[in-house]
Formats: sequence, structure tokens, C-alpha cells
Amino acid sequence: MSQSSHFQLWRSSFLNIVQEQDVAAPLKAASLTEDLKNWTSCLTSSVVASCRELGWLAAAKGHRLDDLPQAGQEYLSIDVMAFASSPPIGRWRLPIAVFELENHRTDDRVGYSLWKVLCLRTDLRVVFAFRRDWEESRRSVDAICRDVVGSLSISERVAVTGETVLIIGNRGDGETFPWGYFKMWLLDTNVGRFEKI
Repeated sequence: MSQSSHFQLWRSSFLNIVQEQDVAAPLKAASLTEDLKNWTSCLTSSVVASCRELGWLAAAKGHRLDDLPQAGQEYLSIDVMAFASSPPIGRWRLPIAVFELENHRTDDRVGYSLWKVLCLRTDLRVVFAFRRDWEESRRSVDAICRDVVGSLSISERVAVTGETVLIIGNRGDGETFPWGYFKMWLLDTNVGRFEKI
């Protein structure tokens, strides 16, 4: 039997969390009104909850983690950082997953978030962004991939281990929540592009 990837496990947990009425209602409202500050806040709590549901330790703004020698809410200026709960060999753990929740409307800013997480050694990297509609989302994914992934040499690109995912949220156009609001792309490091999943 094949083992689920960290992304598959996390995605299932995340989609379960954001379907809960007390989570879905404010997140959907923030998407529809394009209240990106509230969207980011709701998403941060949802990502932290999804990590914790998997038994991972998570740190984020408003979600303090005391399990490392240096207690904190954000590490390395990463929006959400998750760690395996199994006891580390020493006092410091390496992250199992990192999440950037970018609410800026420019592709350069989302590209910066992608570049940031690509610089980290971890099993799972996820960057969230918001665009008004799916046509704009597709254009952004193509532009960000061309700009960031296209800047890597082949050897740099194939040296990226783990999974890297770009999730674009939008207003949903009346589709079922959360599937109509979030679309996901997985980076294929062999060919250097994001594939819709």
C-alpha cells in the first residue's frame, strides 16, 4: 500500500477544516468581498488547525509555539511553520511544512513568497495567493512559474526536494465552497512547471 504524501494528508485535513461552518462562513465572506486582511487571518487559523489535526506542531501569528528552545509565533518570517510532533534528537527541529499566505495582488510579491519557501529544506511548501477570477489565477501561476522557477538552473531545480504547491483562492463565482474557491498546482521539478491538481 502506498504511503500518502505530506501534501495529500495536509490537503485532506485543510479541506475538512475549511468546510466547518464557523470557518467556512467568514472565509467565504472575506473571499467574496475581497477583504484580504481578514481572508489571511481566517486562512492562517485554518492552516494552523489543519496542521494540528495531523499531530504537527504549528507556529503562526497569533499561534505561539513553545516546543522549540526559542518560543515564538513566526520563525524565519514564514507565516506558518509546522514541525513533526515526534521528539527531536536534539533541542531544535527542522520544519516538516511551511506556508506563506500572500494577500498582495502583484505576481512579484507572490513570486517572492514562492522563492522564500524554495530556499527552505522541508517536506512540504505551500504558497497561498488570491486573485479575482480563474483566468487571472492561471495567468498568475504561469507568470510566477516563469519568473521564479525559470530563474533556477536545472541542477538547482531538481535539487528541490519535497513538494511545492501553489494554491490560488478567489471569489468562487458561486461554486461550492471550498472547491470553487481554491485551486491547487503542484510543482514538477523535472519539467520546471506547476501542474494543476
